[in-house]
Amino acid sequence: MTPEQINFPPLMWGEQATDNAFDHAVRRATLGCDAGLVSYLLGAMSMEGALVFAPEVPLKRAMSMLPLCGVGFQNALGALAPPEVAVHLDWWGQIRINGARCGGFRAMASDTDADAIPDWLVIGFTLPLLPPNEETGLTPDQTALFAEGCADVSPPHLLEAWARHTLNWLNRWEDDGSAALHSDWRGIAYGIGEPVENQSHTGTFLGVDEDFGMLLRDSETTHLIPLTAVLET
Repeated sequence: MTPEQINFPPLMWGEQATDNAFDHAVRRATLGCDAGLVSYLLGAMSMEGALVFAPEVPLKRAMSMLPLCGVGFQNALGALAPPEVAVHLDWWGQIRINGARCGGFRAMASDTDADAIPDWLVIGFTLPLLPPNEETGLTPDQTALFAEGCADVSPPHLLEAWARHTLNWLNRWEDDGSAALHSDWRGIAYGIGEPVENQSHTGTFLGVDEDFGMLLRDSETTHLIPLTAVLET
């Protein structure tokens, strides 16, 4: 499948990046492109995708697009991969396949003010397709898609499926609120109930609030860490 043959759902369109899909999407968003742009880069060792949003809600609520894109990815890969392949997401956006880290999502917005409506928000992912070397036993906590029984998964088809599933979740989120997204995300969330470290806080990851802020319990109290904390600047 060539780039010209990749089909995106209505209201989305693709642009092939030359260097980095996330940076390409951020540049285009900064210049004022419409929401719905899917920037992508399909290489031999990895694949990348990034989606431009034009939020109509404050950033603290718009950040739900990070887990939303992650759930869309899990749904897409779950439909294309063998049924025994397990796909999970952690709060920071990392993708885990069969328990090991396998790329992840990142986010950037025009403004980091949680209460302001940003001009744009970009959510992107990188997914390694092949391990960087054959000595995979040296990094048991890191993997690649094709090393996990997914050699028959086509990156262009995965990109198309991610766009479709993400648009479906976006429509559900806009029409029905975040309850369904919360339910599906909790079902594939990695590390809930386990000890984690977030910046200056260490504790037990209890779950998330309505805007996917992390609830982290230490020996004294429960901290709320907003999802905007993962934004890149």
